[in-house]
Amino acid sequence: MTSAPIISVIIPMFNAKKYIAECLDSVLLQTFQDFEVILVNDASTDGSRQIAESYLEKFGGRLAIYDNQKNLGVSATRNKGLEISRGEYVFFMDADDLILPAGLKRLYGLAKCFDVDVVNCTGFYNMSDDGKERTLRRLKKPTATDENIIDVNLEWRVKGLLEDNFYWAPWRRLLRRDFLIRNGIFFPEELKICEDEIWTHGLLFCAKKILHTPLAIYLYRKSEGSLLRIKRNNLQKADSDFNAIIQGLTWIDSMMDKVPFFQTAPQYRYEILSHVAQRYFAGLYKNSLKVSQADIYRSVKKTFGKNFGDYDVLISVLLTLVNSFQKADEKNKMRLIELEEQMKGESS
Repeated sequence: MTSAPIISVIIPMFNAKKYIAECLDSVLLQTFQDFEVILVNDASTDGSRQIAESYLEKFGGRLAIYDNQKNLGVSATRNKGLEISRGEYVFFMDADDLILPAGLKRLYGLAKCFDVDVVNCTGFYNMSDDGKERTLRRLKKPTATDENIIDVNLEWRVKGLLEDNFYWAPWRRLLRRDFLIRNGIFFPEELKICEDEIWTHGLLFCAKKILHTPLAIYLYRKSEGSLLRIKRNNLQKADSDFNAIIQGLTWIDSMMDKVPFFQTAPQYRYEILSHVAQRYFAGLYKNSLKVSQADIYRSVKKTFGKNFGDYDVLISVLLTLVNSFQKADEKNKMRLIELEEQMKGESS
């Protein structure tokens, strides 16, 4: 394509041989045709790339395939696609999901009609691995209504974040590309989990105007290979939670530095950081119950050792909190056993 397209569809792909053809077919069926597809292959080893190559002619020059020399993860792969893209708007898809035929047309129509940086869909479809079962899902929060909501109020968004009123998945949105680039809203590559949740904070902090719409045009496949369903032991889970707390809070804090609102309302800055820390600490605590303090410390040192000068105080505080909660949990368990024994004695 010589002229820039209106929409860039960005698809990170890693070992999606089972699904990538169906994904690309759904894009081919779009009633809106002024788009390009940027497919970034994250060092797949299962033949996914060969299947994608077979679609080059079908797209008539609108599909471009790029390769990572090594597996970089979904954040870096999406960021590469964003940097390469040329569209006025970008739409992120996952390689195992589908979009309904009128999806891009309806998203673009809303973006232009309301002149927004972000079109945020509050509905989507859950789809079984074989694609036969589809269930409409909606966020049952204030942003999920039967009408479009024009959002220009940052304080309202912050309160919504504190009440978990927003979905995190990037494929829920059509985004103005220059808005993302201008504000440096790239996916945090240091994070092992929850990169989409952290990234969404940047959208909500920086967008001048967002449209929240009940439109549901995306089919999310609950596939066997989903990252969230990869089995990890308790130590690996705890390590990921440490990563999310440290790297996630750092990313959110740096994004708030760019927004004057948080300079004049520091209480909201504190509440956001506290809320995110508590969310991830809950997971860290749960996963650490079956892991010794020594193992947790070794894992943290291995992961963050080169940055201990930056994070040593925070890590010490987190380890102390984990230790205190573990002791409290053990104490409560012992107390429950005592009470159960006491109740048995009284009943007899």
